[in-house]
Amino acid sequence: MSKTHVLVFGGTGPAGINLLRELLHRNHPTIAYVRNRSKIPEDLAANSLLEIIEAPLTSLPALSAALARTTSIVSLLGPQLNTPSTPSPIPAFYTSLFALMRQHSVKRILASTTVSVVDTSLDGWSPVRALMIAAIRLISPPSYRTVLDIAKVFETDAAGLDWTVYRVAMIPGGSDEKSWREDRERGGVYEN
Repeated sequence: MSKTHVLVFGGTGPAGINLLRELLHRNHPTIAYVRNRSKIPEDLAANSLLEIIEAPLTSLPALSAALARTTSIVSLLGPQLNTPSTPSPIPAFYTSLFALMRQHSVKRILASTTVSVVDTSLDGWSPVRALMIAAIRLISPPSYRTVLDIAKVFETDAAGLDWTVYRVAMIPGGSDEKSWREDRERGGVYEN
C-alpha cells in the first residue's frame, strides 16, 4: 500500500476546511479523519484527492488504517470554549496516535495550539499574551487545562517523532470556496 497521504484531524472547522482546500489545491492526496462527514463541504467531498474517514478518535482500527497510507499529519484538534468540565479525550488520543505513528513509521506531525502554551526558554513576557491567557483561564478553565495537557503529552510521549506544535491566536476569513480563494489571491504567506 502506497504511503502518499496527508492525514488531517480537525478538518471540519473553518481552519480545517481551509487547510483541506489548500492541500487539494496543491494536489496532495489527503485523508480527513472526522466525526461528522456532513460538515465537509460538498465541493471538497467530491474531490477525488480527498478520502473522508468518519470515526471517533478512539477507533484504533480506523486510525491504524488511515496511518497505513500516511506520510505526515496536520492536526487542528483542540477544545472549544464551551468544553465541559470532564477531562478532554484529546490528550489521550495523542498518546494513542503516537504509538500508532511509530507502528506505521509515520514520523511527522504538526499540531496547532494556542498562546496559552508558553515555552519559557524561548518566549519573553508579553502583556497581551498574559491577558489572553488570563481571559481563557477565566472563561473556560477546562479548555485552558486541555491545551496545557496536549502540550505536555507532546513533550512526554512524542519522543522519536518529528513534531511541531505551533500557536495560533486567531484565523480570520471564511472557509467557503469563494472566501478561501479571495483570501489566498489577496496575498499572505503561501509557501510552495
